[in-house]
Amino acid sequence: MKALVADDDAASRILLQKVLTKWGYEVVTASGGEEAWKILTGDNSPDIAVLDWMMPELDGVEVCRRVRALDLSSPPYLILLTSRGDKQDIATGLEAGAADYVQKPFNHDELRARLLVGRRFAELNRKLIDTQRELRRQALTDPLTHIMNRRAILMRLSEEMARAPRQGLPLSIGVLDIDHFKAVNDEYGHAGGDFVLQAVVDRALKALRPYDALGRIGGEEFLIVMPGVGPRDAEIVLERIRKIVRSTTIEVQGTEIVVTVSIGGAVAGGESMDEFMHRADDALYRAKGSGRDRIVMALDEPEGADRPQEAAEAPAPSAGR
Repeated sequence: MKALVADDDAASRILLQKVLTKWGYEVVTASGGEEAWKILTGDNSPDIAVLDWMMPELDGVEVCRRVRALDLSSPPYLILLTSRGDKQDIATGLEAGAADYVQKPFNHDELRARLLVGRRFAELNRKLIDTQRELRRQALTDPLTHIMNRRAILMRLSEEMARAPRQGLPLSIGVLDIDHFKAVNDEYGHAGGDFVLQAVVDRALKALRPYDALGRIGGEEFLIVMPGVGPRDAEIVLERIRKIVRSTTIEVQGTEIVVTVSIGGAVAGGESMDEFMHRADDALYRAKGSGRDRIVMALDEPEGADRPQEAAEAPAPSAGR
């Protein structure tokens, strides 16, 4: 674990460095408050900091105050080192943001115990952050297919709808539905249906560009978000998905089956997200009604949605050719 020792007294700083290194800490040092502040706010900042109260330019209390004002998600555990014994002084340091204090001249056993508390705090805080990150990931991930769930893909669409007009680029979407999926469930059960869903997602991902997004918005329905793409190239990308799904049989419970998809596409034209989605849904409905296994683009594409920039934005991945 990384620890910072900040003390303007060279002898004290070197002693602390040797002691903490002996106890297994990766030690960095600072000879003043400004240097300590830069280390604490830089890359790969330490988990624990032992700060002398009295330092030139910036004292330990002010360093604590500045660090706490940052409201970091993973703040360092700050220990003040001071010769002051007055309770009011100690209270001032703790109120400024220090988590603990050690009086000079320090007792080795006491310092080691207080550092151990700091180590435990840092480890628990790290685990908490990892847990929160995983919970956020789970909240935005479809548990079956491991792609974005409805909430996540609609958030992504909202972001792209805000970005596209700022950058002067088109934005296209596709709503994909697996054809005759109920028949698959009836024939092979939900386990077989789940396997088909995963297989279709795997194939669709191979046909998409790195900056496209795919999310599950319903049982067998998916949303594809394609930034920088107008109607011509959107149809190319969506057709690539349709072909790669259809061209490879899927083995379900020992039986090879051909799965097809229908996709409705639309290009953004300054409308609301609900209206944008509705146009793609309507195109999907027409694809289903005209025989399935096909792409239908929305009829009311806005004028000027197909920009010159798009031609270089939608290269076909080798897996989809």
